[in-house]
Amino acid sequence: MQILKAGDADKDRFRVLVGDVPGTEVKAMFGNLGAFVNGNMFMGLFGADIGVKLTEADQLALRRAGGGPFGPQERPMGGYTTLPAALTEATATSWITKALDHVAAQPAKKPKPKKK
Repeated sequence: MQILKAGDADKDRFRVLVGDVPGTEVKAMFGNLGAFVNGNMFMGLFGADIGVKLTEADQLALRRAGGGPFGPQERPMGGYTTLPAALTEATATSWITKALDHVAAQPAKKPKPKKK
């Protein structure tokens, strides 16, 4: 399985789209980035692709708008859909807001205990 790495321009675009929403955090992950709320990822970067975690109904709507699977081709991430590259920033932001709202409503992830 090949893990695509994001370039600097892709990472910059990702950070701009995430914005400065209180309670969110961007973390490096395997040469890419993830955006988290309450310890749960709502948006990820895989190579140049940005994926968002959505309800099933919103996943279907985004796929009808040109979105596709997110993550490695051999093993895409369940619950995530790739934003079409041609989306305007405003349209991408509306999908990101839906993802943030969806994931923020889930229980907070408990941090793992630190190893001694």
